[in-house]
Amino acid sequence: MSAKTIDGKKLAERTRAEIAAGVAALKAEKGVTPGLAVILVGNNPASVSYVTAKEKACRDAGMISCEIRMPADAAEDAVIDAVKSLNADSTIHGILVQLPLPKGISEKRVIDAISPEKDVDGFTPVNVGKMLIGEDCFLPCTPHGILKLIEESGLDVAGKHAVVIGRSNIVGKPVAALLARKAPHANATVTLCHTGTPDVSVYTRTADVVVVAAGRPNTLTGDMIKPGAVVIDVGVNRVSDPTKPKGYRLCGDADFASCAEVASAITPVPGGVGPMTITMLLWNTLESARRAAEGAA
Repeated sequence: MSAKTIDGKKLAERTRAEIAAGVAALKAEKGVTPGLAVILVGNNPASVSYVTAKEKACRDAGMISCEIRMPADAAEDAVIDAVKSLNADSTIHGILVQLPLPKGISEKRVIDAISPEKDVDGFTPVNVGKMLIGEDCFLPCTPHGILKLIEESGLDVAGKHAVVIGRSNIVGKPVAALLARKAPHANATVTLCHTGTPDVSVYTRTADVVVVAAGRPNTLTGDMIKPGAVVIDVGVNRVSDPTKPKGYRLCGDADFASCAEVASAITPVPGGVGPMTITMLLWNTLESARRAAEGAA
């Protein structure tokens, strides 16, 4: 068996075209342009790269992009004040605080300061709570993108066994909760595995879909999955490779070659989950602007 590669780039391009059309329609009908603000504290190279990509994606979709840069030694209260200022800005519909924050700044306090109506990352306790009880809310971007990728694979997860490896608040826990919801493209029986699970393969060998988000290469190998399973690889790891100009290459948490021999579909790294994360951020920002336009009408 040779697995179908689930192309996250192509899915992201299609979805972003839909978002751009929605932005244009909102401008024409309501005179509202969706606005996304990003707060970047410090100059972590990876964070700077992510923020740059988000800004370009905003512009390409016809959205307003606002960036607030603060020094690494900024006071925690100053960051919170910046969030509160954006909460009160009617031209801003989504607020994203780039994580991780420098040491000495409480991520919890900063995230908690974001208005749930502008929490397009889906990180505030209000939106997390609404997600868990099935109320309408902004879904966290990477987990939402993962659902779209599973849908793209052609697998209907209703009644199927889904295994999630990893229990982070950003990916593992919310993916497990979303897959278990009584909703379209969900309603799966979910097993959540983690570092305390003695033998993960006991669960993955019976899974119809495996979402691996452990942050470690080769967490999932072909002998750990059943024939025909769908594999969604969330990991992005640097591994040494002297044949590459930079001396390293990127790989996921799954061993792509061995898993692709057994799975029916698998996401690549890079080019799988990554492009969908920013895409669903734009999706949420557009939805927030739509809600704001309806509320002002």
